[in-house]
Amino acid sequence: MSAGRGCGIVLPMPEEPTPVLLEVADRVATITFNRPAAMNSLDVATKVSLLAAVRQVADDPAVRCVVLTGTGRAFCVGQDLKEHVEILTSGATDSLFRTVDEHYNPIVSSLVEMQKPVIAAVNGVAAGAGASLAFACDLRIVADTAGFNLAFANIALSCDTGSSFTLQRLVGRARAIELLYFPRTVPADEALALGLATQVVPAGELTDVVTRLAGRLAAGPTVALGAMRQSLTFAADHTFAESVENESAQMTRTGRTADHAAAVEAFLAKQQPVFEGR
Repeated sequence: MSAGRGCGIVLPMPEEPTPVLLEVADRVATITFNRPAAMNSLDVATKVSLLAAVRQVADDPAVRCVVLTGTGRAFCVGQDLKEHVEILTSGATDSLFRTVDEHYNPIVSSLVEMQKPVIAAVNGVAAGAGASLAFACDLRIVADTAGFNLAFANIALSCDTGSSFTLQRLVGRARAIELLYFPRTVPADEALALGLATQVVPAGELTDVVTRLAGRLAAGPTVALGAMRQSLTFAADHTFAESVENESAQMTRTGRTADHAAAVEAFLAKQQPVFEGR
C-alpha cells in the first residue's frame, strides 16, 4: 500500500524549541528567553519554564550570580498577544488574568527576593512585562541597539510584573507616569540618562561585558551582596527606624559568615580576599 493511501506512516512533527534556556558555568546562571521568532514573548509555556528556572537558580548555592537575557532581536516583549487573543476569544477570561497571580507575580518576586545579584543583559527591545522583568534586576547592561517600552496602555491594560514598584524608584513618579501613559520605545542612550539602564555598550560587546561583570559578582561575598539587595528592598517601604533595625540584623548575619572572616584575615595579611559565598 502506498503512503499516499494511508499506510499508517506518521512523519515526526518538528520539535518546539525550549522556550527558556538555563546554563550554569563558573558560578553564574544564565537564563535566556528562547523564542526569537516570537520576539521572546511570554506564552504560558514560557512563563512556566521561566518561573521554574528562576526558582532553581535562587535555591542553588552553587549559583552566585544570575543573568537574564534573550536570543535574537528582542530581550522580551512581554505577554504573547497571539495566545492572549486566542484565550480571550475562547471566553476563558478567568484563566487569562490568573496569569498575573500564577506566573508574573511569582516570577518577579523570585527575582527580587533571591539572595544573590541579578543582571539583565538587555540585548534588544524590552517591552511590557519584559521591561518590568529587566527593572526587577539589580543592573541593566543594555546594548546600544536596544530599548524599553512600557506598552501596557496600548492594549488598555494596567502595568504588572512589579513595574508599579520598580519603575518609579528608577526614574521618579512623574517620569514613570509619563512613560506609562504615553508608551514609546526609549532608546538605549535615553534609558541611560533616565536611569533605566546601568550601562550602555555596543551590541557586539554585550556578552563580553556581562560575562566579566557577572564573574566579578560571582566571585564576591554572596551573602553580603544578597543582604544589601534585600536591605534596599526592605527600606523602600519601611520607616527609617525599621530600616536601621533591619540593617543591624543583616550586619550581625553577615558578620558571622566565613567570607567576612576571610576578608579580615586578608586585610591583616595585606592580601586580596578569596570569597566562597558563605
